[in-house]
Amino acid sequence: MISNNYFNDNDDLIDHFDSLTPWNEVVDQYEQGFEDFAEYQKSGKEELTFAPGNYEDAIEFYRSTLEAGGDIAGNDISQIAKQMDEEGLKYKDGQVGFPKSMLDVVEKIKSAGLLPYGIHRHYGGLGLPSVVQSMLSECVSRGDGSLAITLGCMNLAETVERFGTEEMIHEFVPKMASGELCGAMALTEPNYGSDLPNLQTKAVKGEDGTWKITGTKRFITHACGFGNAPSIILTLARTGTTTSGARGLSFFLVHSKDVFVASIEKKMGLHCSPTCEVVFENSPGILIGDEGKGLVKYSMAMMNQARLNIAAQAMGIATAAYFEGKKYAEERVQFGRTINNITAVKKMLERMEREVAAMRCILYEASFAVDQYRWKEERGKMKGLSEKDIKKDETFKKWEKLASLFTPLSKYYITEMANLVAYDAMQIHGGSGYTEDYDVARLYRDVRITNIYEGTTQLQTVACIGGIVSGMTETGIYREYLKSEMATFASSQGLNDLFKQFETVVAEFSEIESTPLREELAFEVVESAARFHNSLLLERSIGRSKVERRNYRKSITDSYILDSSAILASNLTKIRGKKKTPVTA
Repeated sequence: MISNNYFNDNDDLIDHFDSLTPWNEVVDQYEQGFEDFAEYQKSGKEELTFAPGNYEDAIEFYRSTLEAGGDIAGNDISQIAKQMDEEGLKYKDGQVGFPKSMLDVVEKIKSAGLLPYGIHRHYGGLGLPSVVQSMLSECVSRGDGSLAITLGCMNLAETVERFGTEEMIHEFVPKMASGELCGAMALTEPNYGSDLPNLQTKAVKGEDGTWKITGTKRFITHACGFGNAPSIILTLARTGTTTSGARGLSFFLVHSKDVFVASIEKKMGLHCSPTCEVVFENSPGILIGDEGKGLVKYSMAMMNQARLNIAAQAMGIATAAYFEGKKYAEERVQFGRTINNITAVKKMLERMEREVAAMRCILYEASFAVDQYRWKEERGKMKGLSEKDIKKDETFKKWEKLASLFTPLSKYYITEMANLVAYDAMQIHGGSGYTEDYDVARLYRDVRITNIYEGTTQLQTVACIGGIVSGMTETGIYREYLKSEMATFASSQGLNDLFKQFETVVAEFSEIESTPLREELAFEVVESAARFHNSLLLERSIGRSKVERRNYRKSITDSYILDSSAILASNLTKIRGKKKTPVTA
């Protein structure tokens, strides 16, 4: 794997940091008038020591964090990724052993103060907005996908922060920030993956008020903890009857010492990410939030953040695959020239490059949308405001809805395209890429899960379609967002024409009354939305970018819009053709 600082060596990522991200808006939402700085001036609380007091300090803190993370990702993590992959995990009698190199590099990350990147500074974390978290996750995932998941699980405190009691927050979250505890999400069961409303793990409340949980969970990442750090397992269990569906499910915090890890999966990729089968037998659980809201509120909130994390993971792996393919093509000589000069290979590399650029745009726009509402909610709760009062804010409601659309849209698009980029990277390597002599084989294996776990592409389509169709009505919030963004720059004729194509796709789909036919054609609408969305973001980036990069950005944007126009035209033809041939039962 190429050794470098994985933040500083990526021109497109640097461009996003330096020019494309509206930092003042991000800082405004996260810092809320630099309240933490003001509090530190009064109280001297140690955890607020590094709270910035102005925009310049905040942005410089984000940059230094990313530079430190990028250095470890490129010069440490990437250099042990192959060894970790080959060594894998060791399971015996309910215990999981990790490679020493993996334990050592996590300790280095901890020593550098980078471990609690997703935890609020009030509880011992770094205090980073979602955009910065996604950038950091991308860098780490480019180094190794398994280790990125480990760090993500060690930051899995969001649900406790958002929905736990003050007592629960102060007992568990600082320990996660210090690395004393890991985290895990226990939703899936052997017979219930996507069909969570019907899961069977049971939680029973005793006369003394304590909850005991019994059942089996499958595909639970890091339920075993990590090294010497046990896990707190955020568990979805049934408190209602077997027929009460989603409303009969509640959310619990369970300590890993109170469950048994029956096995770990032998997987195609991510060999150092422990995927556990977990047995609960009257395991003590602490109820999080209100009974009966485990799936509809708490699990969904947790999964939305997890989906953004997986999009960032896929982004990092795709970036690694692109750079590996590019490097190999620039060095491999055939027919008296390096293969990057062969038209067929050059065409593949150019497509990979513009897809990676589009993926990065949609990832950071989704992260920005989260930043525009989430911190207002967090700060409001810290001040004792009710959820009802917080959600009265029109700006909050707007960005919460947009984030709920952008998150599954980005998860679908980035993970699907990451698989395509890894596929092309292996193709460029030829037969050598099919061996384990090159990193591309591991990248190809590792990325394959990203469009499956935390909700398959098909489920992301279901999550997107309603927001797209309702959002594109005359008064819809998505239409308002798109038109507002296009008004910030002089949009090209190509983008304007593409918008008309997208409008027509949605309008034709909206006329369909048959539910089976709508389900069959939903993907074509979601794909069309993603292609237009990315085209807009790419074209918007031209004017925001550094002067010396504008011609480059215009070139990849024009090519991407051309690709997208052909895809939307095909989708429209398909929708119209299917409307003439109704689906039969």
